[in-house]
Amino acid sequence: MNFHLPTAQIFIPDNQPLPAALARTTHMGIGAHQDDLEIMAIDGILACFGQPDRWFTGVVVTDGRGSPRAGIYGDYTDDQMHAVRILEQKKAAVVGEYAAQVFLDYPSAAVKDGGD
Repeated sequence: MNFHLPTAQIFIPDNQPLPAALARTTHMGIGAHQDDLEIMAIDGILACFGQPDRWFTGVVVTDGRGSPRAGIYGDYTDDQMHAVRILEQKKAAVVGEYAAQVFLDYPSAAVKDGGD
């Protein structure tokens, strides 16, 4: 698979080969930010959860570097927030038994601009 950004990645919670993981996808959600999927695509996630013939794949467009910072994250750098947000989304993919979780890794500013 060819992505626009070299930092994009695909996480497969159950370690299936990439073609098999994507081929089994029956439901897909695309969200701008990490944790958007678990709010806006909950119907698809729950429809697939625990079902051997239904699989959810999530796609997150942005990189999480611009996430709000408060509490324990108050002093985090952009790179640290990026790592935290990726890990959070991977954990959600494991718990939700996703087929795959795609991280397109675009900066929020690039998405807002829409020029590329």
